[in-house]
Amino acid sequence: MPWTVRSGAHVDWPIGTRRVSSGRRRVGVGRAAATAAALALLGLAPLVVKREDWLNLGVVFFLLVALAQSWNVMGGLAGQVNLGHAAFFGIGALVTRHLWTGGLAIPLAIAAGVVLATAAGVAVGLAAFRLRGAYFAIGTLALAEVLRIAIGNLLPEISTLPAGVIAAYRLSTRYYAAAALAVATTLVVAALAASRLGLAMEAIREDETAAEAAGVGALGVKLAAVAVSTSLAGLAGGLFAFYHISYYPQFVFSPTWTFDPVLITFIGGVGTIHGPVLGAALFVFLREYLALRWVDLHLLIFGVLFIAIVLLLPGGLVEATARLRDVVGRRAPPASPEPPGGAEPASCSR
Repeated sequence: MPWTVRSGAHVDWPIGTRRVSSGRRRVGVGRAAATAAALALLGLAPLVVKREDWLNLGVVFFLLVALAQSWNVMGGLAGQVNLGHAAFFGIGALVTRHLWTGGLAIPLAIAAGVVLATAAGVAVGLAAFRLRGAYFAIGTLALAEVLRIAIGNLLPEISTLPAGVIAAYRLSTRYYAAAALAVATTLVVAALAASRLGLAMEAIREDETAAEAAGVGALGVKLAAVAVSTSLAGLAGGLFAFYHISYYPQFVFSPTWTFDPVLITFIGGVGTIHGPVLGAALFVFLREYLALRWVDLHLLIFGVLFIAIVLLLPGGLVEATARLRDVVGRRAPPASPEPPGGAEPASCSR
């Protein structure tokens, strides 16, 4: 049954489609709530874990969850490939660090970084989304590389926190902030996916021409996706600036901050809510394990494992868990039906 369009860009969904969508929304909300609850529980680790190496690993995990969720908005929900996600992460980190060390309160510094990262993303989208094809991916990649080279030349010295800030530095505070960010980004993406805007993003991802014919404003929807994605990336960059004591300013514009969330999202499951969380857990564990056991070969081994996952499980770990549930369900013996009236089966009666 085709969609019918009433006044303007309003889309009236068929009855059957509405029922299926609401059912999927309920399942998605339940899974998102469970995922957020699990992340919140991990966020309480400093109450029982005192080893700083484990807490540092936890901060990295939460940061990658937030960054992967932000990339998932564009690449998973809207189907627009962003190859320069590091640009918006870096803008958030650079602005936050500069304003914070200049005396501005950290929440206000992070907010400023988020605003500038979002503005940069929307500007690139306005220029690229009016054309079809890979222009947005090329534009974001070019922006990230230009910023990386420019910042490396303009700010060659290492950025270090002031002595007073270092003296008051508490890793547990950064851990709680990272956990809160991971929970917040997961809930934001889940709410977006369950909204009408999220349905419009999915329609554009599947067939942009058909979505526009049905009354979906493709340019506005894609710009909204860019705004949400880049604002979350800028927020993650602000957390990075708050977490690290010292780093080179050009490091936050490294392609690592683009391709790590891409890998994590594909490993976990593109377009899903809990996929980036599963992918980040496996990514961090494998990277640390392989780096310790096979120092010289860990990147090669990790690359081969990633290719195998993408080829064998295009849906990532989410698809793997779904297949496992199906296998377990098929192997479970069916329940024997009771005869009516509580009587014994005919074969057992005499």
